[in-house]
Amino acid sequence: MKLTTLCYIEQDGRYLMLHRVKKKADINAGKWIGVGGHFEEGESPEECLLREVREETGLLLTRYAFRGIITFLSDAQEAEYMCLYTADAFTGSLHDCTEGDLQWIPKEEIGALNLWGGDQLFLQKLREGAPFFSMKLRYVGDSLCEAWLDGRQLPLDDPRG
Repeated sequence: MKLTTLCYIEQDGRYLMLHRVKKKADINAGKWIGVGGHFEEGESPEECLLREVREETGLLLTRYAFRGIITFLSDAQEAEYMCLYTADAFTGSLHDCTEGDLQWIPKEEIGALNLWGGDQLFLQKLREGAPFFSMKLRYVGDSLCEAWLDGRQLPLDDPRG
């Protein structure tokens, strides 16, 4: 089971998004996602979050919140637990990322990007200001087939997911 973090950093009504276009053999190739990555041995979720954000962006988070836990099931990779965060304060300056292009995107434009279907769902919960939540997402290839929120199955009405 993989353990990862993902963070949506907010500034002036925008999220810092990573367009995954540089890394070879990338399950996220061509997608727009937040920043984060895999735990290293012995790391807490917060340590992983801070390290990954610093490595990918050059920013040091000074205020962040643990917003949810996402369980990913897929026919293309092993199961993954992802710790989902938002952040709204940081120091430092953006630098180039080896995994893709970083860009500040207005929140209202995020839905038009090439996102995973499940990302659309949990980003909606973030926009709503939902309290801590648990989401389970099952994919076949790039298609979201099933989704659960806090143990209840969600209808999948979005034709993209």
